[in-house]
Amino acid sequence: MKAVLIVCDGLGDRPTRALRGLTPLQAARADTLNRIASEGECGIMDVIAPGQPPGSDTAHLALFGYDPYACYPGRGAFEALGVGVELQPGDVAFRCNFGTVNDDGIVIDRRAGRISSEEARQLAEALKDIRIESVSGVQVIFHHSSEHRGVLVLRGEGLSRCVSDVDTHKAGVKPAVPQPLDDSPEAERTAKALREFLEKAGKILAEHPLNLERVKRGLLPANILLPRGAGTLPKIEPITRIWGIRAAAIAGGGLYKGVARAVGFDLIQVPGANGTVNTNLRGKVEAAIRALDSYDLVFLHVKATDNVSHDKNPVKKVEVIEWISRELTPLVEKVTSEEYYLAITGDHTTPSEVGEHRGDPVPIAIMGPDVRRDDVKRFDEISCARGSLCRIRGTDLMRILMNYLGRVPLFGE
Repeated sequence: MKAVLIVCDGLGDRPTRALRGLTPLQAARADTLNRIASEGECGIMDVIAPGQPPGSDTAHLALFGYDPYACYPGRGAFEALGVGVELQPGDVAFRCNFGTVNDDGIVIDRRAGRISSEEARQLAEALKDIRIESVSGVQVIFHHSSEHRGVLVLRGEGLSRCVSDVDTHKAGVKPAVPQPLDDSPEAERTAKALREFLEKAGKILAEHPLNLERVKRGLLPANILLPRGAGTLPKIEPITRIWGIRAAAIAGGGLYKGVARAVGFDLIQVPGANGTVNTNLRGKVEAAIRALDSYDLVFLHVKATDNVSHDKNPVKKVEVIEWISRELTPLVEKVTSEEYYLAITGDHTTPSEVGEHRGDPVPIAIMGPDVRRDDVKRFDEISCARGSLCRIRGTDLMRILMNYLGRVPLFGE
C-alpha cells in the first residue's frame, strides 16, 4: 500500500469580515478538496499542541511523526539543507531575510517589498566574498533560497547555535544586535563573527547598483540582512528506517525540502517549483503521480496558501484554494484508481486578517479504500471538526497513515 501526504502551508484560517464571516476554505468552491472529505474520514489537528502556534519547521517535524521538543535543531539547518548546502558537524546555519531599513536603521519592510528571486539572487552573489577577520578560522557561506530569503552558514571550529535572532519579526523597530545566549566562548565567537558579517553585508547591499536602481524606481531597497533561527546539523533517525518505507518529497521552498531531507525523504526537483503563488503546481502534481510508481510515501507541499495569508488577503486565499483543488484532481484520481491513501491538511493556521501564525487547529481529511467514512461533506475547519478522526495532534498523523499501510507493529502480546 502507498500514501500521499499533501500539506497546504498556512491553510487554516478564521472567519473573516471580507468573506462575510466565512473562512477562506468555507468560501471556496473546491470540489476536489470536498471530494476528499466526503469520501474519507475527517477531523481537526493541533499540529504541536492546543493553542500553540507552530513554526513551519517544527510543524513539519510533527507531521512526519517526530517530537519537535525533542529533536528540533534550529530552523537555519533545515534552510541550509533545503538549498543544497552539505552541512558539516559544527556548522551554524541561519535563515535570513533581505529587508529594508531607513536612514535611521529602522526596519521598514522585513521582506524588502517581496523582492523578486532573480534580484535577490544577484544580491546574494555580491555577499559570497565576505571574509571574517575578527574571529580566526570562520568561513562564510551564503546562498539565496527563494524570493527575499537566503541562508547563511558560518563554518569553523568552536561555534555555537546559542546566538540571538537579528530579525525581531517586526517593522518600525531597529533590528537586534546578535548576542550570545550563554556564557560559552563558542557562543561569543559566533555572535562576534555574525556581527562582522552583517556590518560588511550592509555596506555591500547599500551600495549595490541593483538597490540604487530600485530606489530610483520607487521600490524598497534590500539593504539589510535579518538572520534568525540559528541551527546545527540535525541528528534524526530517518523516517525510512523507522517505518521501512521509501519516501519522496516534492516542495518549492527551501525549508520544506530541508526538513524532508533531514528526516530521510528523497527530494524530487520540479522546474518552476519556487515556493510562491506562481509555483509550477501542475508540474509538482505530475511529479507526485510519477513518484507513486517508486515510493511508498509521497509528501507534496504547497506554500501559496501561506503567502497570501501573510499578505492579509483572504479573497486571494480563496482563489488559491480553488486553484489548488483543481490542480490536485489528477492526483486524487490516481490515488482512487490504485486504491492508495491520501491525506490533506495544513501545517498551521495563518488567519488571513491577522497575517501571522496562530495556534488554532487545522482541518485534516484522509481518503482510502477502507477508511471509516463519516458524514462530512466539505473540507473546512468547521465541517471537519464533526468528523470521525475527532481531534488529534500532529505527531499522530504519520502513525495513522503507517497503520493503513500495515507498517505499525503490534504493541504487546
